[in-house]
Amino acid sequence: MPRWLLAVLVALNVLPSSGMAQNAGPQIEPVTELDESLFPPATKRRQIGHGRLFTNDFLGDQYDRWQTGSYTSSRVWARDSWQGRAPPGFGDLLEMRIGGRIITPENLRTFVPTDRPWAGSLNFGLHTHWSRGNTEFALGSDLVVIGPQTQLDHLQELLHDIFDAPIPRNAVLSRQIGNQVWPTLVGEVGHTIQIGGQSRLRPYAELRAGDESLVRFGADLTIGTYGLDELMARENVTGQRYRIVQKEIPGISFVLGADVAHVFDSVYLLSSRGFQLTDTRNRVRAGLHWQGETSSVFYGATWLDREFTSQRESQVVGSVRLEFQF
Repeated sequence: MPRWLLAVLVALNVLPSSGMAQNAGPQIEPVTELDESLFPPATKRRQIGHGRLFTNDFLGDQYDRWQTGSYTSSRVWARDSWQGRAPPGFGDLLEMRIGGRIITPENLRTFVPTDRPWAGSLNFGLHTHWSRGNTEFALGSDLVVIGPQTQLDHLQELLHDIFDAPIPRNAVLSRQIGNQVWPTLVGEVGHTIQIGGQSRLRPYAELRAGDESLVRFGADLTIGTYGLDELMARENVTGQRYRIVQKEIPGISFVLGADVAHVFDSVYLLSSRGFQLTDTRNRVRAGLHWQGETSSVFYGATWLDREFTSQRESQVVGSVRLEFQF
């Protein structure tokens, strides 16, 4: 099976998020019904939307290294119907987020002490979104499960063997990040500024504490209807925003974004293993979204700066979401 076809199937949710040179975590969809027994009768919610995004370096610079693949899926429940923006009350809207990520060294066959170790992680989180005028807030917590306990190393070995791709050798996998579980807090505040027509600029700030602890500042520019009166979430690796509650206004939209982060620490790049984090972690992204009457396509490319001082160069990854209704 050609690698480009495998990526298409993953983006369509036909196959789990993995592949020959693209090593995303497995596709795991949360339940479609939220257990209402978790909430008092006055706060019962109903599902109002869902979204997903598949990211892989084969869809960018076509290599198989570092931030090589990830998959994120979200479902949202709310007390009331969607009114074009998040409700003003904290906790009125809940997002259940789940996903997986595979990080690899540049060489899967030979252990290189100066390159980053292999790492697989799964995340399971609950987040809430609320707004005050044009200012949007998001806050939540993820349980990040890391290490061989995720079985992502075996999944990669199996799929690479099936598709005749380079198989990670034991010398690499034996030195992967070990079993850990990290409660992680994630918060974001953004403010949307109308700059004419259907163009919007959204500066934002993000704080993350847990498996990686960082503070990040950036902005996203959207030209078109993508995200207009919709609920958006931010994918962790690239910063690309994906739709959860959709308005499905036909048209073509362009997105541009950039951010800079200071990373305080990372369980994936421990100083005890001899790694030194770069002073800043930069990202620049662009995307194209097409919305038809019943179908939509999104593709985004993201340039990721070096994350540790001995990383040989930066990389480019691609993100895809395809949705076809017949």
